[in-house]
Amino acid sequence: MELNTNGAVYPDSKRHYEILDGLRGVAAAVVVIFHLLEAFSGGDHHKQMINHGYLAVDFFFLLSGFVIGYAYDDRWGKMTLKAFFKRRFIRLHPMIIMGMIIGAIGFYFSASPILFPGVSTTPVWKLLIIMLIGFTLIPIPKSMDIRGWQEMHPLDGPAWSLFFEYIANILYAFWLRKLSSRALAIIVLLAGAALIHLGVTSPKGDVIGGWSIDPEQLHIGFVRLLFPFTGGLLLSRISKPGNIKNAFLWCSLLIIGVLSFPRIGGHEHLWANGLYDSLSIILLFPLIVYMGASGRIQGKVLSSVCKFFGDISYPLYITHYPLIYIFTAWVVDNNIPLAEAWPTGLLTFFASIAIAYGSLRLYDIPVRKWLTARFMRKSDRTV
Repeated sequence: MELNTNGAVYPDSKRHYEILDGLRGVAAAVVVIFHLLEAFSGGDHHKQMINHGYLAVDFFFLLSGFVIGYAYDDRWGKMTLKAFFKRRFIRLHPMIIMGMIIGAIGFYFSASPILFPGVSTTPVWKLLIIMLIGFTLIPIPKSMDIRGWQEMHPLDGPAWSLFFEYIANILYAFWLRKLSSRALAIIVLLAGAALIHLGVTSPKGDVIGGWSIDPEQLHIGFVRLLFPFTGGLLLSRISKPGNIKNAFLWCSLLIIGVLSFPRIGGHEHLWANGLYDSLSIILLFPLIVYMGASGRIQGKVLSSVCKFFGDISYPLYITHYPLIYIFTAWVVDNNIPLAEAWPTGLLTFFASIAIAYGSLRLYDIPVRKWLTARFMRKSDRTV
């Protein structure tokens, strides 16, 4: 039995898709670069250099659907709902708590008269309350927003996608896993149509959003979740991976290319970029996942690279953003151009990786081992 970085436990009889783990890490690294470069866009995504980094979230959702379907679809006669949810909680939640702690520690360092004018006046008791609420992943209402960006988790913005990840797991456990492949395909088609509609009708020409508790943002979040997660689940059922050489290299280049591609259509044809977003999610991401599942790792060096990227993917994603708040406030407050800020940006990038790796080794792995030993029955650990 082995555990992948998404928290799915593969029985010994099932192949572990190392390349998919590694691709998750590659995408997470691109997300960090995307967020660093946002500081120089002035809030205009048309000026963003790594333009489509936000689509990594949709890639993660598709990967999650594929891996969970592959690992769990045929095990429900031996595994209970309680055991499934314990596994998912043990995999995801320790790092959510760490992300909130890091966010609270860095909160006051991100005070900015331009971006976050209310940060410096937020009392410590209120910060601690928001942190404790963040531990539960329960979204906070706008009335409790202490940063001003209307995020459901203002200490660690990317936690919004984990909120939807939990929803996806609940939908899978109670409903989606019971559907036939034909019924699931109908849902995938409808969800794909909704995603295209979101992209081409978006007032900003993209699928960005999902991090606030209001009807518009929740709509975006659910549309962004439903196609990739159900599409990944369907792909795990109907695909038969082939044999593609150098799959990790080709898939890495593809995911970097999709996420880095320049904005399409400009301000005059916003729908064009929305179409790029939706079709990338619908066509290119499943292709990348299929190619990744069709490859094998050759050699110890490449295996180590994939393992490293896979291991830090989730910790990197969920802990890097507090540093982004601080970096962005520094850049904006002092009007620092990229030509001068890049050394600090590079330091922030590697600091994010170091924090992620330290959190993984010193906290996440030991905590998950303890929780598994304490709360999982031996029979459930080996199903």
